[in-house]
Amino acid sequence: MNKFILRAAAASAVMLGAAQMPALASDDVIKIGVLNDQSGSFADLSGPNGVLAAEMAVEDFGGTVLGKKVEVISADHQNKVDIGLDIARKWYESEQVDLILDVPNSAIALGVQELTEQMDKIAIYTSSGSSAITGKHCSPNGIHWTYDTYALARGVATGLVQEGEKNWFFLTSDYAFGHALRSDAGTVVETNGGKIVGDVRHPLNTADFASYLLQAQASGADVIGLANGSADTVNSIKQANEFGIVQSGQKLGALLFFITDAHSLGLELGQGVNLVEAFYWDQDAETRKWSQRFYDKTGVMPSMLHASNYAAVMHYLKAIEAAGTDETGPVLEKMKEMKINDFFTKDAYIRADGRVIRDMYLYQVKSPAESKRDWDYYHVVRTIPGELAFRPVEDSDCDLLK
Repeated sequence: MNKFILRAAAASAVMLGAAQMPALASDDVIKIGVLNDQSGSFADLSGPNGVLAAEMAVEDFGGTVLGKKVEVISADHQNKVDIGLDIARKWYESEQVDLILDVPNSAIALGVQELTEQMDKIAIYTSSGSSAITGKHCSPNGIHWTYDTYALARGVATGLVQEGEKNWFFLTSDYAFGHALRSDAGTVVETNGGKIVGDVRHPLNTADFASYLLQAQASGADVIGLANGSADTVNSIKQANEFGIVQSGQKLGALLFFITDAHSLGLELGQGVNLVEAFYWDQDAETRKWSQRFYDKTGVMPSMLHASNYAAVMHYLKAIEAAGTDETGPVLEKMKEMKINDFFTKDAYIRADGRVIRDMYLYQVKSPAESKRDWDYYHVVRTIPGELAFRPVEDSDCDLLK
């Protein structure tokens, strides 16, 4: 009887200990879902090559973590909120996706943010821009990885206003990201003593900017602030040059501008544009080495979003390894505890609101004469320390910071 009692007690202790220990992995695979635009206006920024960047990270990590295979799947949300959320819900509920990554289009990202918290999963937004993701819509389950509208607006608008370009007219893409970028940039302009003399919104993926640009031209503004992105920004700049707006002395403030935009425009039209990004392929030896690998696979140099997909996946897998489990809570804890160090980010960290605090950079597009080779597009103007680049804690409306 005594032996029986001892055995039962020992078994109970083992079961209790097992119950208190996190499971090593919830199933036989760690599944990462890259949700992005693979056919529309954001496809060049991340798209299929953004999926490739995530796969490169998995391959470099070794393909497994905790003895389990790591799998990357992907889908095109087509820039439609209902389609994006249907995909995310299906992934979480029936396909055992552990992490959703990328998510350009802030309207979709904000929906995924709410769903991710409900399902107790993890989302890392490398492509979304709205600062509301770590503001009033912050979540303990969401991480805003690369940039946001506050950092873009602060970096670009501050410099122009301080140079004396006080009067602004905003050309704004009519969805969540554009509204956030316009709001953040407008605040920067007015805080620095500037004035907003006009504002017009345009639909996403607009082909004809004539009426909008003519309104901006007629306003007499010093700067036309382009609160849009990707193909819309490129078309805005092309058509502004066609109408002689730039030649007449008005400046274009491209509040979101990528290396893919510079490539599409060409240096003749893009030269002199000031922009803020988190990464440039030719920054140093480490960025050049990784970017050359990416180029060999794709035929293009990486955008900051491609680089971020790689880096975010690596950090996530390191956190799983450190936590000894893929359960959401312990993994999030490790992700926020560990500093982010990779080929383009040094000693960054994830704040309680999910905002990655990293250095940003103010670049200027080179003239054709200054460029020495294909994709040689940027001058580094200055580094913007992470603590200055992003919205400070005291100005945030995220409840997680209070």
